Amino acid sequence: MTIRNWTPERLADQSGKTFVVTGANSGIGFKASKRLVEAGANLIMLCRNENKANAAAQELRKSAVGSNSVETIQMDLASLSSVRAAAAAVLETAPKIDALINNAGIMFPPRRTATEDGFELQFGVNHLGHFLLTGLLKDRVIDSDGRFVTVSSLAHKVGLRRIRFKDPNWEQGYQAALAYGQSKFANAMFGFELNRRLEVAGHASRSFICHPGYSATNLQSTGPGRFATLMMAPANLILAQSADRGGWPILLSATDPDAEGGAYYGPRQFREMRGAVGACKMIEPAQDKAAAAKLWALSEQAVDLSWSV
Repeated sequence: MTIRNWTPERLADQSGKTFVVTGANSGIGFKASKRLVEAGANLIMLCRNENKANAAAQELRKSAVGSNSVETIQMDLASLSSVRAAAAAVLETAPKIDALINNAGIMFPPRRTATEDGFELQFGVNHLGHFLLTGLLKDRVIDSDGRFVTVSSLAHKVGLRRIRFKDPNWEQGYQAALAYGQSKFANAMFGFELNRRLEVAGHASRSFICHPGYSATNLQSTGPGRFATLMMAPANLILAQSADRGGWPILLSATDPDAEGGAYYGPRQFREMRGAVGACKMIEPAQDKAAAAKLWALSEQAVDLSWSV
């Protein structure tokens, strides 16, 4: 069934289900998490800033409808050791995972910055950190017949539309926007390839890719430099939809029984920046099996974890 106009009215009771969400303390991650908690779900928030996570968790607990819980675990996607520690804590906390939602991200740091492990920040946080987290939690999701949700972006369709395999960390010729586009292209390719591998392995679990369109969040103010932030401010006022609506594609992907594995969901109007939420078209290069296998191998080597489904 092709979904063309999804709204939270389709969000069923989620009591007894557990959702693990990265970056759940703000923006679309917070808004989607709030709706999940309101629907009775248990929530595990993986966030870099403990103080902000705890404050957000307190707010989310007010939306609980019964005995459903909201827990926080500190995790910095820019540190592979932090990701490993957080994954271990999740496995101790959650006997099942109905959906792993890889949502957190960073955009347009004005200067090339490296993660703790030496990766270009956007590639390291947006893709590699989530690749490692998924590899460490995948058995718990698969055993629960759960879902993997990767939040990509319209940016996967612009810029290079490929992975710079010879220099994925932009040690030469760094351009913030192109590096961001590569990281979101990697998100889309990874999500699609993960679903293909799940299907081949015969698992009931599925992987979904989504995008929030152009949504007003702190992503546009906490990552970019001051000039870029000032440039985006008028566009936010004119074009951006709310963070709540930006979270709808996450909810669709994580919960809707009619959602199709490997599909790409998001706003469908105004060049997919806003409007009715449903199935969108991911660009063909992100579905290239040979390139996806190459990205998977590169990612395994980078995070020092070889894994399959």
